[in-house]
Amino acid sequence: MRVATDIGGTFTDLVYINEEGEFGVAKSHTTPPNFDEGVIDVIRKSELNQEAISTFIHGTTLIINALTEKKGVKTGLITTKGFRDVLEIARGNRPDLFNTRYKKPKPFVERALRREVEERLNYKGEVITPLNKDDIVRAVKYFQKENVEAIAVAYLHSYVNPIHEKETVSLIRELWQEVSVIASYETTKEWREYERTNTTILNAYVQPIAASYINRLENKLKENQTQSQNYIMQSNGGTSTFDKAKKLPISMVESGPVAGIFGAAVLGELIGEKNIIAFDIGGTTAKCSLIENGEVKVSTDYFIERNSVNAGYPIKTPVVDIVEIGNGGGSIAWIDDAGALKVGPKSAGALPGPVAYGQGGTDPTTTDANLYIGRLSARNFDYPVDMKKVKQAIEERIANHFNMSVEEAALGIIRIANSNMLNALKLISIRKGYNPREFTLVAFGGGGSMHAPALAKELGVKNVVIPLASPVFSAWGMLMTDLRQDYIQTYINLLDDIDLEEISRKWEAIETNAMAEFKAQGVDQSNIVFARYVDMRYVGQEHTVKVPVPSGRWDQKDITKIVNKFHELHEKNYTFKLLDTKTEIVSLHLTAFGKVEKPKLKKVEVNGNVDDALKEIRPVFYEEKGWIDTKVYNRSNLPTNNLVAGPAIVEEKSAVTVIYEDQSLYADSYGNLIINTGVQ
Repeated sequence: MRVATDIGGTFTDLVYINEEGEFGVAKSHTTPPNFDEGVIDVIRKSELNQEAISTFIHGTTLIINALTEKKGVKTGLITTKGFRDVLEIARGNRPDLFNTRYKKPKPFVERALRREVEERLNYKGEVITPLNKDDIVRAVKYFQKENVEAIAVAYLHSYVNPIHEKETVSLIRELWQEVSVIASYETTKEWREYERTNTTILNAYVQPIAASYINRLENKLKENQTQSQNYIMQSNGGTSTFDKAKKLPISMVESGPVAGIFGAAVLGELIGEKNIIAFDIGGTTAKCSLIENGEVKVSTDYFIERNSVNAGYPIKTPVVDIVEIGNGGGSIAWIDDAGALKVGPKSAGALPGPVAYGQGGTDPTTTDANLYIGRLSARNFDYPVDMKKVKQAIEERIANHFNMSVEEAALGIIRIANSNMLNALKLISIRKGYNPREFTLVAFGGGGSMHAPALAKELGVKNVVIPLASPVFSAWGMLMTDLRQDYIQTYINLLDDIDLEEISRKWEAIETNAMAEFKAQGVDQSNIVFARYVDMRYVGQEHTVKVPVPSGRWDQKDITKIVNKFHELHEKNYTFKLLDTKTEIVSLHLTAFGKVEKPKLKKVEVNGNVDDALKEIRPVFYEEKGWIDTKVYNRSNLPTNNLVAGPAIVEEKSAVTVIYEDQSLYADSYGNLIINTGVQ
């Protein structure tokens, strides 16, 4: 049996699939700061035979939370003499160019804890100045005095030759066995000194916390007689072993969210939809990503805390290209200083939660607004709901300020939330040159199905798919993943002057290393699959385009095909190509998969007619229509391929689908809801 658990800001989800392709779900409240307890709680709630679990896959927000909340450990940096201020210098391309009061992000390691070491390599990786080990000894003694818990080592040009970093790490471990230490060559082999140094520091900053958390979780699984193979979801859309995750926790920075994106790609392949916009609305955030021709887009140009006024912190690790905003079911509605209505990014979270939870929350949220206008039913909450308190919160905090009815205020909250989410959807589609009419929206998470039909219509998307078990779809996506590692090596060379023998040796070295790593994790060689890419640009450009390239040894015909493909992709991404301009490779990128056996999904056939699924008829407040008596259906009883015309509501455990007057839906043979949005 394969089991996946996903920790969100509000809920912890579980999905399992047995050998017959039958699956089940469970959901419990997230338990900060002891997230591992929430995982064990949801396993108990599922009533699974834990001894029957053969594969356990876990996604967590632990790393991103530790970074954004600045709750890592005290970290020191050892770097090349003259380069400790690279964190302060950072980049000049700040987002708010004309802000004279702009402040750069504060480094995670204060200046006093950045120690310099005499050593130097040139850009070819040749030693210019030998490593001064006395400097390392002095740095370690200083860090011990300052009670440092983790050390990051980042030397100039070590992505080409890590000899000095390896010697430094070895010496530190001899001098101080208890300290956590990581070198930059272990986190990334790409150039760009600031980004590489910052990535190494952030990895060191969270490493002890991640190791402690994974050890606790592993021990609790063993205490509950779970003798499974254990994996962690990574930000690149694949999984890694617990041991690998403890060493490189920065690869888990978007662990939970990307699983749903990958799941959407798998589902798209199953139902014959290759172009997908994946859309996940949880309790705290909304996330979206675009999948073209079945390919999930992965990039190493990732930042945390980056926005229109803050440059954020770069992390040079492969992450699924995802846009995330602070809008979810628990997002709080509030009035800003100018008197305008805002929704998010602050969230009520799991505790105290929305007012409807009755756990002490006093600020109206998106969930409260949807409840008040009838889209949600008070009977479906885990707690007794006091509708008077829900009304009072919306009335006192929002309606009275605008001198409007409570219904209009609640609808206003939903419209503002939808506007925020629509902007995010446009960022990954229209603003990147994609026509939404050529894509299908796959919506999941607790709030995805409720908001998606309205958003899809406004965006111009013709069809929406609500997966079976949509509230726990990210966990479902984990069940469909393979082991994955990305090996990226900076290798700057003009295509005109490329040495075919040398680049073949480079590829072979990377692939040999990848093969050895996967074999060490118990993956049979027959299940190891490689995909090659190169990051390319026109000579003189700053940024690159990722180009798929052939495996094996290259010849001149391959080079011509690669250049032509680059021109094609450059034009697609940036609307132009420069056929007479020379091109160059910047990085080699090998994606290695360790294929695992995945269960086949069973089809779900429900017989009968639509009226058999009718639960009730209740009043629901619609924009420009007011209160309308609306049919409410039980999703599990909806007969296969029977059309439901809007306006209508389809309820399931922990989620609700709302369709409007000119929309319709049906359940397909896999139990997915297929919605026609009315867009022509």
